[in-house]
Amino acid sequence: MQRPLAGLTRKNLVREAIAGVTLLAIAIPLNIGYAQIAGLPPTAGLYALVVPTVIYALVVSSRQLVASPDAAAAALVASSIGGLAVAGSADYATLALAQAILSGVMFLLLAYFKLGFLANFLSRPILVGFVGGLALDILVSQVAKMLGVKIDSGGEFVDKVVELVTGLGTVNMISVLISIVSVAILLLGRRYLGAVPWALVVLVLGTVVVMIADLDDAGVDVLGAVPAGPPTLTWPVIEWTTWLALIPSAIALTLVTTAEGLLVSRSYSEKRGYVVSPNRDLFALGLGNIAAGANGSFAMGSSTSRTAAMDQAGSRTQLPSLVLAVGTLLLLLFGTALLADIPSPAIGAIVAVAILPLLGIREFIALGRLDRFEFAIGATCFLVTLFIGAIPGILVAFALALINLTRRAANPAIDVLATNDSPTDSLLGMAPAGSVTAPGVIVIRMAAPLFFANGVVFTQAVQRAVTAAPTGEVRSLVVDMEAVTDVDVTGADAFASLKKWLVEHDIALSFSRVRPDARERLVAFRLLEGEPVFPTNRAAVEALTPPVGWVERLRDRVFPQAERVEQRGATHSRSEGNGPPTEPNQITRSTN
Repeated sequence: MQRPLAGLTRKNLVREAIAGVTLLAIAIPLNIGYAQIAGLPPTAGLYALVVPTVIYALVVSSRQLVASPDAAAAALVASSIGGLAVAGSADYATLALAQAILSGVMFLLLAYFKLGFLANFLSRPILVGFVGGLALDILVSQVAKMLGVKIDSGGEFVDKVVELVTGLGTVNMISVLISIVSVAILLLGRRYLGAVPWALVVLVLGTVVVMIADLDDAGVDVLGAVPAGPPTLTWPVIEWTTWLALIPSAIALTLVTTAEGLLVSRSYSEKRGYVVSPNRDLFALGLGNIAAGANGSFAMGSSTSRTAAMDQAGSRTQLPSLVLAVGTLLLLLFGTALLADIPSPAIGAIVAVAILPLLGIREFIALGRLDRFEFAIGATCFLVTLFIGAIPGILVAFALALINLTRRAANPAIDVLATNDSPTDSLLGMAPAGSVTAPGVIVIRMAAPLFFANGVVFTQAVQRAVTAAPTGEVRSLVVDMEAVTDVDVTGADAFASLKKWLVEHDIALSFSRVRPDARERLVAFRLLEGEPVFPTNRAAVEALTPPVGWVERLRDRVFPQAERVEQRGATHSRSEGNGPPTEPNQITRSTN
């Protein structure tokens, strides 16, 4: 088992500690903003950076993945809990705790049963659409903060847009000025001096300006008092029916975090040359989320932006996360008074700039160029998430994933194979339409498992191959099973119908290259009942093709077919009156 803080040495200790200070400067303003997105107090975002972060950092196998509440998780929390309680109320906060605990338990179950592969159903277009819809919903709320317009951040997307538009008459110009300066600092600073924690710079400058000029009296909204003290152990006490009501949103949180987290973890491990354990990473996320729910926070996931920032800072261990936890704890104990005058427009600008890449504009453009169907999947998921909700969005995402998977699997490559005269070459080339593999034999290959979506397709393809051959030419059919890794009940039914059709047409069935697992399935479904099974396609062809003598082989090579026809005519004329002519063997092998 990998030791905690793998990769940490005396040589990189200072570098890792400095990276931790950078992470602290990035995470504190973002987590305050994400807590507000989720409809929770700022402390909910800060508490996630202490105990949950320590537990995660000491358990996870990834050396770089940073775990924390992020924009997508915050938006999911707001959209799913908003219908069950009023944002900002005690009941609302309790539901957020319960949701985090449920998500943590689901992570543990995924790790225990090794079910992380389920997140693979969330393909890239689906993730782009789903996260993009959440990001645009968040962006509306942040724009309202930047303009100083009051809206219901927990409302539906359309309602928030309407409130924002109708509230443009109440725009606070000082808030707008703060926002413009903040965005300019963030964008220009990131471009020219990316190593500087510009989010922290914006918060410090904005707070100083508010305090000096008393801008809160001029209508600029500020964060307000933040309770001091460390996170305390707690546990949500709610009705069991409420626990059940939170399960769908917890599933959505778990799946999205699993898909994104495992993808990011794997990409950085391959990039930096170390090994990760997906199930251990899921286990770490499970413990972290349970700790978040028991320490007054909300659901946490993987932070792609912060992970990238740490990679750019040269970090290759989880030490920065521990530095982050210690720094946040010190802030909660001694520095919360510094947070009270942080201007909300500055927080809105920080969050808005952070989530702009999540809109997926470049990804959508690329999808539109590469695959229109994939683009349609992403766009549908985007619109459903944006206008109907996050939970319907994740359900539609899975439905679209299944449709896309079935669409591709329903039309696998099904080929009649060709042979040549070489006894050593493999028999895997495609034969032209309407031809046979060898005299009397068709070898057919399907490059996919045989299941409900393609069983009939395979049957029809075989029937077309047989009927397209010259009448009476096909006596044996060989099914190449190398790529058929599984057979389900519906696929077995279709194959049984094919067997019946072959019997009616007096065609013998054989198999080649059958995998052990597939063989067990064939036997269980009574599809393999005494039929020959050959180790290779060439062995099948040699066993099922009538033998051709060496004289005939030599003649076929020396004389082209047209010359043989002329020879046959001449032989016939010479033999008139002297008995029937001797007909040469005219069966030749396909040389495709």
